[in-house]
Amino acid sequence: MKIADIRGMTPDQLADTLISLKKEQFNLRFQAATGQVEKTHRVNEIRKDIARIKTVLRAKAAA
Repeated sequence: MKIADIRGMTPDQLADTLISLKKEQFNLRFQAATGQVEKTHRVNEIRKDIARIKTVLRAKAAA
């Protein structure tokens, strides 16, 4: 997910996206624990996307 796309979202959209990413991260953690994860790089991508969204949310809240 690109930072420009994230900055264009409303806070409600960001919150919804954050929830869905956290659910996906949870599922990937279970798959990794059982050795069933196919796209191992996706774990890092999701983690970074979550950080990007949290950063933009905090910046919008401060403004």
